[in-house]
Amino acid sequence: MRLLTKGTSLIPRRIVLSLVAGLASTLLLGACGSSNDAGTDNAASVAPAASPPAVSTPVASPPSAGASSGSGAGTTTTAVTAKVMNGLGTVVTDNNGKTLYRFDKDEPSPSKWTCKDACTMTWIPVIVQDSVQTSGVAKSLLGTVHRNGRPQLTLAGWPLYRYVGDTAAGEANGQGKDGEWYAVAPSGQKSATTG
Repeated sequence: MRLLTKGTSLIPRRIVLSLVAGLASTLLLGACGSSNDAGTDNAASVAPAASPPAVSTPVASPPSAGASSGSGAGTTTTAVTAKVMNGLGTVVTDNNGKTLYRFDKDEPSPSKWTCKDACTMTWIPVIVQDSVQTSGVAKSLLGTVHRNGRPQLTLAGWPLYRYVGDTAAGEANGQGKDGEWYAVAPSGQKSATTG
């Protein structure tokens, strides 16, 4: 009896240890897999030159007037709003009032992004999940371009980004950076004025 009791008490411990080890492995693998989605573009940097060009596609229709950003079961709404900012004129902002930018090295027709790898740690691509609400921005000018299987928002063909140096709504600390990054106007043109 003693052997049977001792043997059966080890079995649950072994099962628990196996489950814990399996869960830890799953979490580690999940963390490794998600590191490429956090803004780096390793896949884009090693993609063959013969890959098909990215094509800008129209964004989904806006939700009903009662829907708000991020509301609704399983849907995420991105809002783009035209906002007047001191020294910049009218520029486009996101859900949180943060300025959106375009990069002069990107291409609008067809939409093509060139900011990748370390660049995306400073200039964060605006990835859209489901639908886009607009205010003061023509819906017909919005689209998306594929960035490693994820849709990056475009305006008049220009891929859009957020600047990591903008920590609060209404800031435009990325304006004119390196003579290539500019707050984007509702038309898709760069804001040439400076604060």
